[in-house]
Amino acid sequence: MSAKRDFYEVLGVSKNATQEEIKKAYRQMARKHHPDVARDDENAAEKFKEINDAYEVLSDEQKRAAYDRFGHDAFDPTRNGAGGFGGFDDFTGGGFTDLFDLIFGGAGGGGRRRRGPQRGADKEMRLEINFEDAVFGMEKDVELSRVEKCERCSGNGAEPGTPIKTCPVCQGSGQSKTVQSTPFGRFETMRPCSRCHGEGKVIEKPCSSCKGSGQIRKKRRINVRIPAGIDTGMRLRIQAEGELGIFGGPPGDLYITVIVKPHAKFKREGNNLITRLQINFVQAALGTEVEIPLLGGATHTLKVEEGTQPGAVITVKGKGIPHLNSQRWGDLKVIIDVTIPTRLSKKQKALLTSFYEDSDDKESKKKLFDKLKDAMG
Repeated sequence: MSAKRDFYEVLGVSKNATQEEIKKAYRQMARKHHPDVARDDENAAEKFKEINDAYEVLSDEQKRAAYDRFGHDAFDPTRNGAGGFGGFDDFTGGGFTDLFDLIFGGAGGGGRRRRGPQRGADKEMRLEINFEDAVFGMEKDVELSRVEKCERCSGNGAEPGTPIKTCPVCQGSGQSKTVQSTPFGRFETMRPCSRCHGEGKVIEKPCSSCKGSGQIRKKRRINVRIPAGIDTGMRLRIQAEGELGIFGGPPGDLYITVIVKPHAKFKREGNNLITRLQINFVQAALGTEVEIPLLGGATHTLKVEEGTQPGAVITVKGKGIPHLNSQRWGDLKVIIDVTIPTRLSKKQKALLTSFYEDSDDKESKKKLFDKLKDAMG
């Protein structure tokens, strides 16, 4: 990078950030931009170095104080009179702590870099399904892309039949040490070996398939079981279907966020289904039985009681949506819409007028008669 960015900006923290906040931010950024993880980013190594540079300074109280006072000049070897340490590059590289402990949640705190197995990163994806599939459950094949061990070199990065030798620079330790005397004291730092990048071994001829990385990206299909009753925003966890582990570690998990398409006739409220039913005013007044459709193609005979009012809700028990991992089902709520005819024959008008005259409820008579008159124009 041509110009050094502000270290606080690099880690995405404020200048008042605590050491715990700085450490947490470093873990997140280092995990995201580590060259072993961000293989598709050609600038990953450069970004990773910048993140290490920022953490190297901000995680040390003395160095942070000098940086807050003098900025990057504090580490400029040509500005020793202004607090320079005599060469910032001597402090870069991540040897200040156990890098992988910090990135992947270990205790940290220096010493040899731990190169043991590390769990792979988790993957996330979205899956859109139909309304009925969410209610009744289903199985679906999904396609995903992930990094897997190279089959040609068995993951060691070397062309089959060629040797993997001990690094001649670090003698297999994977680290190099730098000692620097500064106005603040004597600092000893450890960083990954520049020759083997901390591996302790070097490959003479990289694998022709994976170009020495030991990994290749592949597309594959897996079968996913969608449980009955799932709703939009819920996540499914598929174990060991995430990214490949580091140094022989187990793969991460796959998390699938479900998106449920809307239905033309039904809505969901919790574990209840909501639908609407249109009947005419005679059916509402006298009562009736109506065949209504259910999800899945079945039907149900709905009894509409005499005198049912517009907007009334009739509940059908157990015809809603199942509770996740349970035998219990929600209910179907049917909202009644009453339609008023727009054209009446003379006989129909006479009958309704007679009904109006015979009614004892004067207020109800007036409301009904007014509605009918409006409907008939």
